[in-house]
Amino acid sequence: MPQPPALFPEDENYFALINGLKQRIRRAQLKAALAVNQELIMLYWHIGQEIVERQLSQGWGSKVIDRISKDLRREFPEMKGFSPRNLQYMRALAEAYPDEQIVLQVIAQIPWGHNQSLLNKLNSPEQRLWYARKTVEFGWSRNILDLQIDTNLFTRQGGAITNFERTLPPEQSDLSRDLLKNPYNFEFLALADEVQERDLERALVERIRDFLLELGVGFAFVGSQYRLEVDGYEYFIDLLFYHLKLHRYVVIDLKVTEFKPEYAGKMNFYISAVNHLLRDERDEATIGIILCKSKKRTTVEFALDAVQNPIGVATYKLREELPPALQGCLPTAEQLEMELDAAIREIGAEQDNSPL
Repeated sequence: MPQPPALFPEDENYFALINGLKQRIRRAQLKAALAVNQELIMLYWHIGQEIVERQLSQGWGSKVIDRISKDLRREFPEMKGFSPRNLQYMRALAEAYPDEQIVLQVIAQIPWGHNQSLLNKLNSPEQRLWYARKTVEFGWSRNILDLQIDTNLFTRQGGAITNFERTLPPEQSDLSRDLLKNPYNFEFLALADEVQERDLERALVERIRDFLLELGVGFAFVGSQYRLEVDGYEYFIDLLFYHLKLHRYVVIDLKVTEFKPEYAGKMNFYISAVNHLLRDERDEATIGIILCKSKKRTTVEFALDAVQNPIGVATYKLREELPPALQGCLPTAEQLEMELDAAIREIGAEQDNSPL
């Protein structure tokens, strides 16, 4: 007797169907969310434009924003976003971006909260658009956007000294140069300025998520003290990464001193070893990054002048220590915690003793 078809097939075709449907639904959800966000930002921009134009042509003062807020909230009580503060942001949005096409193509592609951060933290139109485009490109959350602005990524990115223009094809040189920053911000590490190289490396590995965030999108951690064997001798790379978008290994050598010319020769050797021992036909040429406490431009340029492998030299910034005069004057974290616990106990005792 033939068996009835299964109600819940378990074959590969069924799972392929489900996975395909899930992906299509997620893409549709994302497109719908982006479309809603774009319409909202464009609405806010047009409202801001109306306010700016009417204030200029009619001579209306700032109090008109309070009146507009009351009337719109009365008419659309179910809608949020028409507070006087938000209307001020709409006005600021229209003043910051007078070109509607720029708003449509870039600004309306990121959420309203991100736009508020750009308006709050930046005065330069060039920088606002740069951070907005990077947000679209990398999908930064608002917290990540705030962090990138606070650490001044705009001026740090691409600021390292490199020989990429000479050692990489033109289409790869600019992309690879954009990987590098100067200085790198390691303020998330609780280290003194006079730190040993192994301590710095160990701290970065322990805070690898923060380190990857500072390196930028696309870096995947391969290992620390990565072992290579050449002619029977062992060599250890401080930090080895792979860049998923550029399809290349990235060797990082950490130095706690000012840049010295011999560092370039050592990095050149590491890159050649990785190219011969790890790289395959799908990978692009390996690049190296030497991170130093400080550097002199001419010394770096001379050291990289005849090197055939692509190398960049950048500095890093650790958390600034208090001036000696203030050290010991401020409470430690443990002291603050003890004071807080004591205050909580004191408040609790007062509440227990208070009359009903």
